[in-house]
Amino acid sequence: MRGLTALSRRRFGQGLGASLALASAPLAGAAHDGSHVVTVRLSRFAFVPAIVEIRPGDTVVWINEDLAPHTATARDGSWDTGTLKTGASARITFSTPGASDYFCAFHPHMTGTVSVRAAVAG
Repeated sequence: MRGLTALSRRRFGQGLGASLALASAPLAGAAHDGSHVVTVRLSRFAFVPAIVEIRPGDTVVWINEDLAPHTATARDGSWDTGTLKTGASARITFSTPGASDYFCAFHPHMTGTVSVRAAVAG
């Protein structure tokens, strides 16, 4: 990249980054086979990411990276990962569209949401 100015190198890098991001983005209207897995990490007493958006048939996996035990427990009581000790994980597959707010039973300030989008008619 000799002969390029700092500004042109920066713009090249930005363009390359944008191209890579677009190439890895899901295609709108693409077929969905219901086998996607989304990971939520329990880190620093927070769910990361706190909000996930999935489709019916997708699975969310919670992985505890903290030293303390945690849970991911639906506010309406419809699902619960049980106690996740350090390094443990649990997975739940969601089939019904709608939002499901959840929290950690040990640390109620830890909150999150799983939003299941309605299936798109093909």
